[in-house]
Amino acid sequence: MSENEKFLLAAGAACSAVRDFLAQYREAVSELITDAGRADTKLLEREQRKVHALAWASTTLAALEATLDWARRAVEAGRFGEIDALLLQVGFGEYLGQLVGGLSMSQSEVVRPHELGLAQQAAALASVPSVDAFLTKGNTAGNRARAMALAADGARPDEALDDDTLDLVRSQFRAFAAERIAPHAHRWHLGDELIPLEVVQEMAQLGVFGICIGEDFGGLGLGKLAMCLVSEELSRGWICAGSLGTRSEIAGELIGANGTPEQKARWLPKIADGSILPTAVFTEPDTGSDLASVRTRARRNAGGYWEVHGAKTWITHAARADLMTMMVRTDPGTPGYGGLSMLIAEKTRGTDVDPFPDPGLSGGEIEVLGYRGMKEYTLSFDGFRVSGEGLLGGEEGQGFKQLMRTFEGARIQTAARAIGVGWNAFDLGLRYALERKQFAKPLLAFPRVSDKLALMLAELVMARELTYSAARHKDKGERCDIEAGMAKLLAARVAWSNADNAVQIHGGNGYALEYEVSRVLCDARILNIFEGAAEIQAQVIARGLLQEQRG
Repeated sequence: MSENEKFLLAAGAACSAVRDFLAQYREAVSELITDAGRADTKLLEREQRKVHALAWASTTLAALEATLDWARRAVEAGRFGEIDALLLQVGFGEYLGQLVGGLSMSQSEVVRPHELGLAQQAAALASVPSVDAFLTKGNTAGNRARAMALAADGARPDEALDDDTLDLVRSQFRAFAAERIAPHAHRWHLGDELIPLEVVQEMAQLGVFGICIGEDFGGLGLGKLAMCLVSEELSRGWICAGSLGTRSEIAGELIGANGTPEQKARWLPKIADGSILPTAVFTEPDTGSDLASVRTRARRNAGGYWEVHGAKTWITHAARADLMTMMVRTDPGTPGYGGLSMLIAEKTRGTDVDPFPDPGLSGGEIEVLGYRGMKEYTLSFDGFRVSGEGLLGGEEGQGFKQLMRTFEGARIQTAARAIGVGWNAFDLGLRYALERKQFAKPLLAFPRVSDKLALMLAELVMARELTYSAARHKDKGERCDIEAGMAKLLAARVAWSNADNAVQIHGGNGYALEYEVSRVLCDARILNIFEGAAEIQAQVIARGLLQEQRG
């Protein structure tokens, strides 16, 4: 048996042991929040810390399993090199250590097994031979140092996808981002500038906006895994480039899955070729993630048009957009989700002088730390008119259900953007650690620096493979709301951790605006918030897991 095959056997046995441990974890949480055989809302809130710990523990297992699957494919194809074996050991050692010692849900929230009465079960997990081997011989100083020595010489973890088209997509967009995005991103960020329209047009010509739109409507029809590759590589250049496709992804999926034949024929080809740029108009002041509380009102007037009144906030790329997918309340007599509908609202593209020229629509820019290349806005609607044919699917009261169907794809895409940001942070951190010298040697020679970079790289592989796994499920037509949430939850944490560590490696220079890593830090911070804050994400994952158990 080869050394690589031994690694795979040990990793598989460790995953199996973790699955058994998590069955006990889930049972412990279920008992805490169940009353008379049913989940109790008040208990769910009271025990939120432990409920969310279940989400994080389950996400950790999912990342381990996805990483094992990556390793198996690489071994079978003869691509599993020394750096891959080292990163698997480091990653498994770290994540298994967190499961038995304490899961970090944020910088200051660490949940330990004894809080759920699982101290003995965690000790038993740690004593399983395969788990013990990774705990004692996986995330070691020697493995971390060797991995970084290889990385310093240009070695990188295997990224082939066993699909020539997908590998070509990655190569093409990596080259585009390196040439057309990365050299200019910091200047655009510091100048608080929109991505130039000529760059947007180049992205359109490459098919960025129609990746998942069917070929019948002018798209590429490549699916979510291809979308992940494009988003990851563009975001590696700058998150705003990767995010330009998000709004087209959301609008394309909303219309493609729910639109009337006429709506699909009218809008999908224009979204796909980039001739119109959409924006998502969902969030309202004081509601945040509570979509059931949406108050923006739309009613039909005598002429058959919809008239919209209300306010929205945190609307990305709103001034330049030509189309809004807008959540509104069309039935004020029906509280909660039932009275919500989705409108497809055409608008005039704004300019710097007149950002919102349409009657009944005004807006103001929200100044932000990062994620600046498309700008954020508050919007006010005072009789803004939408075509009578603008009701998505031609049916009222379906808006919330229609939106929920898009969240899987949107969260997978956000996870991919986070992976790209995490790579950018690693690239900058490694480059600086090689170039910067202290005490007559490069920073990379110091263990605390190489340790940071080794964990950054190992976690990138694990979060990346979890994201790709969710995309594969989606491409097969399988429900993957839990998997998509897990990918987004972990990838956002990894992006922030990598950015923070990269700044630390830069020292004082990392705090200087002239250094690119300062931008990456600002950009990374938003990933834990938008498309579902980490706390909301953990709640959704945990509830889904507990429902599966009861089912």
